[in-house]
Amino acid sequence: MAALRSFCLWIAAPVGAAAPHPPFTMLILIENAPRAYAWGSRDALPELLGTAPTGEPQAELWLGAHPGAPATVAKATPVHRTLIDLIEADPDRYGVGGGQLPFLLKILAIGGPLSLQVHPNRAQAEAGFAREEAASVPRDAPERNYGDPNHKPELLVALSEVSALSGFRDLSEARADLRALAAAAPAGEGREALAAAAARCTGRPGAARSEFLAWALRGGDDVGAAVRAIHAAVRAGDGAWIDAHRLAALRDLTASYPGDPGVLVSLLLHLVRLAPGEAIYLGARQLHAYLSGLAVEVMAASDNVLRAGLTPKHIDVDELLRVTDPAELDEPRHAARQVCRGLVAWEPAVPDFKLMRARLRAPGDIESNTGEIFLESADRAESVVLNAPHPLVLVVTEGRVRVERPSDGEVASVRRGQSLYVSSGEPIELSGAGEAFVATVGDGWA
Repeated sequence: MAALRSFCLWIAAPVGAAAPHPPFTMLILIENAPRAYAWGSRDALPELLGTAPTGEPQAELWLGAHPGAPATVAKATPVHRTLIDLIEADPDRYGVGGGQLPFLLKILAIGGPLSLQVHPNRAQAEAGFAREEAASVPRDAPERNYGDPNHKPELLVALSEVSALSGFRDLSEARADLRALAAAAPAGEGREALAAAAARCTGRPGAARSEFLAWALRGGDDVGAAVRAIHAAVRAGDGAWIDAHRLAALRDLTASYPGDPGVLVSLLLHLVRLAPGEAIYLGARQLHAYLSGLAVEVMAASDNVLRAGLTPKHIDVDELLRVTDPAELDEPRHAARQVCRGLVAWEPAVPDFKLMRARLRAPGDIESNTGEIFLESADRAESVVLNAPHPLVLVVTEGRVRVERPSDGEVASVRRGQSLYVSSGEPIELSGAGEAFVATVGDGWA
């Protein structure tokens, strides 16, 4: 109780006053309001968070200090205090390197296809942001491409089955599907346009992909005819001439975005189906779109997005072509490393972030008297210890997790749908019966 009382007094310090320095590190419950984008699910996030559906789509829950939607400190004081405020008040204790978090943790509830999009690398973001600032493009202008000077690699881990378009596939596979669609389409200009689109998927792969993108996104009568022909083809017959997963995706895309050239572009991309616990990693400059499912996502702290279709929003074709890497992505999936029993980590080669998953069971949950295994106990531990040289953002996705910092005697009980901010300091121990995802900076962070 003393720890909680000290924290409440500190967090409630008047704005502009020198807040007393807490004598201990902290486990801080945080929360945020889901973002209501049109592609969001109406029930997946409420079900996870234990809240009532609003009837509106709820797409993303942001758990970080990004200025677009910073998390807030939960139930500490009537004074509204964001995670940005917390870090600014004591950046050495609560920040990373004396500044804000370089990563952002999200939960995505994907009820419909997101836009096809790509994110810049750091040099592209810095140059683009400086260019638009110099041109006095308002930060909230619909034609604005760069809201900040940061790159945006991202890693997504499925909580349910997730479908995603993820990076360029072998060009011959796209060509084969376009030819199959042309053969299945009604005779006429649409069939001819699809056959011509297939012919574009020849030559040097990188150049062919860039040229295909430019052709599709700049529009034209032949592009419109090709998209309409795809719509007709995927609704005719049993579709045995194309992969069933690809056929289902094309049906969904043409229903959600009739006439959109992004339907054509989608055929250039890997179509990945993730089982719960599987992940994809998308570095900067890789074209992608998430189509369905519930997932945890961690990324560099940026909101820079260049769109390439499946959207009514602004598309800057020239900038998109300049930013997009047209090379083939060999494998979108990103394997986890088994750290120890109950703990895995996804550690892409970027310093901004890594993501861990702890799966826990109580001692009595190993077996019942009849030998039944509870909570998939083979991959769960009674406790897991995590080092915390930098702050951690934790979200519980199943059950209830006990978080303890033994050095300080602090304990937090975090249930499904709740999130915790852990200041840098001594290690923490997780126990209980449930599952938690934990984001922090990558091992290469300077």
